[in-house]
Amino acid sequence: MLLAIDAGNTNVCFALFKQSELVYTWRARTNSKYTADEWAVWLGQLLKLHNLSFEDIKETILCSVVPDLVGSLQEFCRHYINSTPLVVGNSSINLGILSKIDRPGEEGADMMVNAVAAHTLYGGPLLVIDFGTATTMSFIDADGNFCGTAIAPGVNCSLDALYNAAAKLPMISISRPKYIIGTNTVDSMMGGIFWGYVAMIEGLVSRARRECVERFNAQQIKVIATGGLGGLIKPATDVIDIYNPNLTLSGLAIIHERNK
Repeated sequence: MLLAIDAGNTNVCFALFKQSELVYTWRARTNSKYTADEWAVWLGQLLKLHNLSFEDIKETILCSVVPDLVGSLQEFCRHYINSTPLVVGNSSINLGILSKIDRPGEEGADMMVNAVAAHTLYGGPLLVIDFGTATTMSFIDADGNFCGTAIAPGVNCSLDALYNAAAKLPMISISRPKYIIGTNTVDSMMGGIFWGYVAMIEGLVSRARRECVERFNAQQIKVIATGGLGGLIKPATDVIDIYNPNLTLSGLAIIHERNK
C-alpha cells in the first residue's frame, strides 16, 4: 500500500492507496512541533482500528507547504515504515508538467500536485480553485503546465480577521445562510462572509476566463475545486464545474506512479 501525506497550513492529511484506489484518509491538526514518534503513535492507533499496521505500507510520498514539518515526517516514514518518501518539490521528482511562472519553484508544492491531478483526471485547460487556509485559483494550460495563480485569504482567515478587528462581533463558523441580508448579528455576518465569498469566486472566475483567452488563447476552460470549504461553495454557484475533495491526494498517487 502507498501512504500519501499532504501537509498543509491547517491540517496534515494521511491517505492510504491500494492499487491506485484511495481506501482511507485521516486528518490531524498541523503541529510543526510533532516528532516522528508522535506521528507514529497517532497514525499507528488509527491503522489498528482498520486491522492494519505499518508493515502493510510499502511506499510513501510527501507534499508539504510547511517546511518545519518535512523533517519529522520524513523521519517517521524512514523509521517506522522503512520507506524513504518521495518529496514533491525535490529536483529529482518528475511531475510530468512544467511551471511557467517567473520563478519556477515559488509556487506551492500543493498547487503543482493539484495541477497534475486535475489535468490527468479532467484534461485542460483548467482553473483549479483550492479552498484552504488561503484560497488559490491556478490556471493550467491544455498541456497541463502550471501558468500562474491568484491568492486570496481563505474563508476562515476572513472570519478571524473580522472577529479580531470588531469588538462586538462574535466568532462564528461558516455555513450557508438563507438570505444575504440578516436580521441578527450572526446571520448578518453569515450573509456577508458566505455570499461575499461566493461573489468573489464568481468574479475571479469570470475575469480569469476572459484573461486566459487573451493571454493564453485558452478555450472552454473547466473550473475544478478542491479543499474543505469547496463542498459548501459549489452548490451556491454555477461557475464551478467539478468539486473533488481528494484532488491533492489523487495527485500524489499519480506522481508516485510516474516516479516508480
